[in-house]
Amino acid sequence: MSLMIDQARNLLAPVHAGDARPRKVGRLVAYDGLMLEAVGFDRPIGSGARVIAADGHVSRAEVVGFRGTRSLLMALDGQAAHESGARVVPDSGGGVAAVGPGLLGRVIDGLGQPLDGLGPVPAVDKWPLAGRHGNPLDTARVTRPFDIGVRAVNSLLTAGIGQRIAIIAGSGVGKSVLMGQVIAGAEADVIVVGLIGERSREVSDFLATKLPPAVRQKSVVVAVPADHAPLLRLRAAMRATAIAEDFRARGLNVLLLVDSLTRVAHAQREIGLSLGEPPTVKGYPPSALGLIPRLVERAGADARTGGSITALYTVLADGDDTSDPIVDAARAIVDGHIVLSRTLAEQGVYPAIDVGKSLSRVMADIVTPEHGAAAAALRRLWSAFEENRDLILMGAYAPGSDPLIDEAIVRRPELLDFLRQAPGERIGFEESVATLIGTMAP
Repeated sequence: MSLMIDQARNLLAPVHAGDARPRKVGRLVAYDGLMLEAVGFDRPIGSGARVIAADGHVSRAEVVGFRGTRSLLMALDGQAAHESGARVVPDSGGGVAAVGPGLLGRVIDGLGQPLDGLGPVPAVDKWPLAGRHGNPLDTARVTRPFDIGVRAVNSLLTAGIGQRIAIIAGSGVGKSVLMGQVIAGAEADVIVVGLIGERSREVSDFLATKLPPAVRQKSVVVAVPADHAPLLRLRAAMRATAIAEDFRARGLNVLLLVDSLTRVAHAQREIGLSLGEPPTVKGYPPSALGLIPRLVERAGADARTGGSITALYTVLADGDDTSDPIVDAARAIVDGHIVLSRTLAEQGVYPAIDVGKSLSRVMADIVTPEHGAAAAALRRLWSAFEENRDLILMGAYAPGSDPLIDEAIVRRPELLDFLRQAPGERIGFEESVATLIGTMAP
């Protein structure tokens, strides 16, 4: 009898030690190819779920809304073989990301699963995918320069530690090339890269050509190609940012690169339209435009820990339209933007930075007066030529009419040479500034 009592106590011990509440199990009642509807699954928005078919196949989903008593879920596994009546059970790990130093040197997907064939990721700490809300006063000012390793950026668009920068360009103008130069030349403790919504081939090319072994050992790559579910693409951006936030909380200087922010907004557009949101400018629902500041504002310097996230976001300007809603929303929230010119790219000038349209909003706080004066002088020459380009090329400009335009025409080749930099070449901050001051010396 005592043996039976002991066995009963052992069976009941986990119930008394843990949560004794009944576990809610829902049932799948509708699926339209993107959105799943479940009954009996009352979970908050953002909660994870597992959809279990009769044959035992398990797919993952996330609660994104509700309609009456039905919960609306978005599949994370793309076109899974769902069936009516499938069980829907909670997934406790849905809203957190596994983080920690064990991620360094690894390549993972939007769910945190390894893609590099190196076995399980030894990440033991947890961080909310949506980030942790903090006091705005805990965000430190940007007062120290960040060495990008690209002469044109270091000297003319000086970045600071904790700055958020948008790289704006059309397709095929050199965003990925510039990102590769930044990764190879930047001075950072940790590099976190989010490759979101790009071609699968570009992921392989990026790992092979943009991440040399020395850099890869301090890097984390989160990759979700374009053919994956929109919620998975959105999660990849949130996971990359969460990983960067964890390293910042450890007091490290982190370089975060997200390629591309436009694909993240496109994923949110698919989700928003599926939920019935009204489309606004160019078909973007309000949630797609509201996502950008929520994601970008998570980067920056932390005054408490001394860590920082210096973030670069590539923004695709469809049809080279820099007034696109996503471009406008990104440009309004970041601390600086680098606009790449297709005209310069066609002339073989790489990186094809349009100096006149690019801006660093923190540059005045982190450079010396001599450096700032030299940068302003070069920008004046650049703008003088660009504003009168048509007159100059048609031969309608009479030399001697304006000394500034005359100087801009004469020194145009010199300015283009100043911008040019080979993909594998690194030019440090001090050297970049010295070259600029020497170039613009009277």
